[in-house]
Amino acid sequence: MTLDWSALGQVTVVSIGATVAVVVVFTLGVLVLARREELTEGGGGTGGGGAVALAGAGLCFLVCAAAVLYGLYLIIPQFHN
Repeated sequence: MTLDWSALGQVTVVSIGATVAVVVVFTLGVLVLARREELTEGGGGTGGGGAVALAGAGLCFLVCAAAVLYGLYLIIPQFHN
């Protein structure tokens, strides 16, 4: 039995990169929600900026959910007809 060490290294690098990317996007969504809440509590206004922040945070969470669902699609063989 032989191992393709190059392929193993590539899988490792891509896995770590994807994990870091998802964590960064999720953290960005939480940060945007926290900043929006600070502005709302501080009387900074709840105008268009609050709605834009909420939409941005929702987009970040949607990207994270899509990445998780795509990973499940790749792992579960019943989804591959």
